[in-house]
Amino acid sequence: MSGISIIKGSMMPLDQANIDTDQILPKQFLTGVTRTGYGVNLFHDWRYLPGPEKRPDPSFVLNQTAYDGASVLLTRENFGCGSSREHAPWALVDYGFTVIIATSFADIFYGNSINNQLLPIVLPNSQLDLLFKKVAANPKTQIQIDLPNQKVTCEELSFAFEIQLHHKSNLMKGLDAIGQTLELNDKISAFENTRLTFS
Repeated sequence: MSGISIIKGSMMPLDQANIDTDQILPKQFLTGVTRTGYGVNLFHDWRYLPGPEKRPDPSFVLNQTAYDGASVLLTRENFGCGSSREHAPWALVDYGFTVIIATSFADIFYGNSINNQLLPIVLPNSQLDLLFKKVAANPKTQIQIDLPNQKVTCEELSFAFEIQLHHKSNLMKGLDAIGQTLELNDKISAFENTRLTFS
């Protein structure tokens, strides 16, 4: 993974609370163990009309061409609640999102996002309201996320956000949990070489 520093792009508004992982990626699509190929089924039950064929529902935001290419998803509280499936952030990343901005996240989803280079940013509703207004006025409004300085900028708006230092470090270095462990490989090897052995 390449790591995150400065992200610039447009926003997609999904103004809804309590979006769970089964809505993000329904259970019938949890068929693989790789991280790719899930974007086509992101928000499947909202994105497509009922029936055996994938007919896009034009009323759903992912199907509206005004938001094509958006890399930042705006949503509300408790995003990623429900089951702990890691496929949910896989689908979001595979679709093209690099940042999710919400008022809160489910804990396990938050950790899974960090492990998959998907930056979850918590902002209060008052600040999110202003971002939703920006994108409503112009769907191509650009936003910038500065992870090193923990700042969100959109035209005249500028918001600071909090993130734990080890999460920030892993995102900037492009590390998942395994990569974080491998950073300590020399210390692990030294311990293994010096520890007492028992016969």
